[in-house]
Amino acid sequence: MPKVILGICRRKHCNLEGKVVNSSEYVMDQQKVRYEWNELPWRKLEKSSFKLQKQIYRASKCNDIKKMHNLQRLLLKSTSARMLAVRRVTQDNRGKKTAGIDGKASLSKKERLQLANSLDIRKKANPSRRIWIPKPGKIEKRPLGIPTIADRAKQTLVKMALEPEWEAKFEPNTYGFRPGRSCHDAIAAIFLAHLVVKNNIYTGC
Repeated sequence: MPKVILGICRRKHCNLEGKVVNSSEYVMDQQKVRYEWNELPWRKLEKSSFKLQKQIYRASKCNDIKKMHNLQRLLLKSTSARMLAVRRVTQDNRGKKTAGIDGKASLSKKERLQLANSLDIRKKANPSRRIWIPKPGKIEKRPLGIPTIADRAKQTLVKMALEPEWEAKFEPNTYGFRPGRSCHDAIAAIFLAHLVVKNNIYTGC
């Protein structure tokens, strides 16, 4: 599943000369100056993140733990991954207008850029705002903790780093809480397995 290639910057006018860098990171450093939030090249950012996630997936498959952890750290520091994490919690997710303990239910485009540039999972999380929601078909309610937008962005960023690692380890016939899979996929798999069994019985296999 993943995103970004390591390379050596040899440009003499670049202060990164001789250092190992994330190629998309160098580009994004320039984009911080040139782009507003709604002008960011989202397709390129997604492609870059996905490329690194694929590298994490392959390293996990090969049980190369050291390489996998290095790639995960690279993704967590990647500007493109941080931009995507902020976009998902402020624009894409269904709960994007839900306020945390700080009372913020939305961010301006300028605030989104500032959050993405300052996103750091090492910072201490804020307390969650607790609300009570009704259980389906029941009178009683259950508690739900709502983190702040910044903390939700951190969680999304960590999820982007951990997901390819564990997708490489999960059994192919598990469908719960996995990206790109649903109960309909599980039903289809059961149906196909049933057809195979029936065909084997009829053909005498």
